[in-house]
Amino acid sequence: QVQLVESGGGSVQAGDSLRLSCAASGRTFSTYSMGWFRQAPGKEREFVAVISRYGGGLYYADSVKGRFTISRDTAKNTVFLQMNGLKPEDTALYYCVGDLKWVRPGEYEYTYCGQGTQVTVSS
Repeated sequence: QVQLVESGGGSVQAGDSLRLSCAASGRTFSTYSMGWFRQAPGKEREFVAVISRYGGGLYYADSVKGRFTISRDTAKNTVFLQMNGLKPEDTALYYCVGDLKWVRPGEYEYTYCGQGTQVTVSS
């Protein structure tokens, strides 16, 4: 079992940066791929980024590619999402997820999910 707690959200201006963190509990953290999803008001939850168990595989949604960077610190059981060049359309509740499974290009399922941290970007 893995519990996930996100932090680092906030309200920023377009073009600003934020760094989200996700603290994971459980000794099996290093055995799972980890990632981020987001959900904007009135929209479905969507995939943002995933990092493989050992950090070698990184994949991003086309909408964030080149602006967001996912990383993990296995020693600290923490996953990060560095978000640069934020846009108003990035406004959403961001969820840290664990144990992702690829479904089809751009789509993943996951087993574990945190409570989310709000990111609001104003123009």
